Amino acid sequence: MIRGDTMQASVETQSAAGTSSRGKLIVLALFAAAIAIFFYLDLGRYLSLDALKANRDGLLAFTDEHYGAAVGIFVVSYCLLVAVSLPGAVFFTLAGGFLFGSLVGTLYVNLGATTGATLAFLTSRYLLRDWVERKFGNRLGPIQDGFAKNAFSYLMTLRLIPVFPFFIVNALSGLTKVSLGTYVTATAIGIIPGSFVYAYAGRQLGTINSLKEIASPNVLLAFTLLGLLALVPTLYQKFAAKKGA
Repeated sequence: MIRGDTMQASVETQSAAGTSSRGKLIVLALFAAAIAIFFYLDLGRYLSLDALKANRDGLLAFTDEHYGAAVGIFVVSYCLLVAVSLPGAVFFTLAGGFLFGSLVGTLYVNLGATTGATLAFLTSRYLLRDWVERKFGNRLGPIQDGFAKNAFSYLMTLRLIPVFPFFIVNALSGLTKVSLGTYVTATAIGIIPGSFVYAYAGRQLGTINSLKEIASPNVLLAFTLLGLLALVPTLYQKFAAKKGA
């Protein structure tokens, strides 16, 4: 009986591993298909400042006539763009401000970006975290524990400082032990300042000739200071712990 139970458990384990592998292949295939379609249809040509300006009258007319549909298309498209780590989120944010206004546009941008980032986070965790832990678990253990302990502050900093690409933060976060709730909360809050700046700029679309006019050195410095401010509680805890020791 013991031998039979052992064999059955082994078969079940192999079956589960096979199912997991098939699931990962399906997810990879879906991502590859989405990326291939994006570049094959050259959809990136619509995600530029010139394209937004050229189509602004048509976009405004469609939004006025079909507001609910426009919101749904915008949020879902933004979500998919971020989920598969495709370029163009900045122009979506500009469009959000232009079509829906600075405040409401920021809300829709936040919804689409946070949902897409969460999907990217979960995908990275599903596809790669087990492999990373098997390969580097012993060396990454202390780093993983430290990041998980102060995950909210670290993530807020990464979201606020524009030096760190959005899609890289999504993917790398999925490889850590940060909880889903902490990740979603820090992402939703951390992207608000940047989203509002670009959404507000979108309201002045006709006067913008370059993204450099939006991301000025002063704006980037302000984001950096906000990001460093988010680290203050963590740094204080570390200082207090060392002082107490």
